[in-house]
Amino acid sequence: MPLTKTEKIWMDGEFVDWDDARIHILTHTLHYGCGVFEGIRAYPTDEGPAVFRLTDHIRRLFDSAKIFMIDVPFSPEEIVEATKATVRVNGLAECYIRPIVYLGYGEMGLNPLPCPVNVSIAVWPWGAYLGDDGIANGVRMKISSWQRHDPNAMPPAAKGTGMYINSSMAKIEALKAGYDEAILLSPQGYVSECTGENLFVVKGGRIITPPLSAGALEGITQDSAMTIARDLGFDVEFGHILRSDLYTAEEAFLTGTAAEVVPIASVDDRPVGNGEPGTITRRVQEVYHGAVRGKVDKYKDWVEHVG
Repeated sequence: MPLTKTEKIWMDGEFVDWDDARIHILTHTLHYGCGVFEGIRAYPTDEGPAVFRLTDHIRRLFDSAKIFMIDVPFSPEEIVEATKATVRVNGLAECYIRPIVYLGYGEMGLNPLPCPVNVSIAVWPWGAYLGDDGIANGVRMKISSWQRHDPNAMPPAAKGTGMYINSSMAKIEALKAGYDEAILLSPQGYVSECTGENLFVVKGGRIITPPLSAGALEGITQDSAMTIARDLGFDVEFGHILRSDLYTAEEAFLTGTAAEVVPIASVDDRPVGNGEPGTITRRVQEVYHGAVRGKVDKYKDWVEHVG
């Protein structure tokens, strides 16, 4: 999906014009992939634009940086306020938000510690990541031939820039084969996550999602969906899932900031349930779409107004 330009990007405490938001070709992160980022969304509400679970996203950004031993030169509170200001200055009622912490120009080599640390925040209009049809009717999934990272090779708890080569390889494979999205397995053979989303299955009326030990990122949309599902009266748990569990599930869906809540129609050409979005999926999806727009009183503390 092509980017839609907005006016300003926040870079290290200052707003610069979109076309002037540039870095040097010898920026360390460009060469070695050592950086961390977040994907966040702002939605329209009755009180103006609000960012969904902004503080939680920024907390995870700083946790990712800590794992990589990157010292962010701003506080979490400063990045929260900078994010709100970036949405405000661009005059957007709703948008996707990309904060990124990266190692800049000045040092080269595999030791990242002497490198300067830079922070940028960009916002732009962005529709449904897997398409409106995917949200309405479900997506076709493929088990990838690429494994998710072993946790002792790459830390899956961190949302690191270079780590997403793994996801890109799986995504390309799935798209080239005619599918919408890929599912990655852990080195132990358990379902881990999709290329950029967490995954849920419904079996026997229970909702199950892979644990962090399977290599899944601790998703904020995942946590939101689990809270919503529990509040709707469903049993929700972390548990290991085999690929055969996907084939025999009553329902399945994926969650992510970019994707939101999307039903899974099939896995490896096997229909999930009857191939139509299930009742539980639809109920979670409906409440989530209301919650992000500040329309569900129980979850109003999830939306942080930009002012």
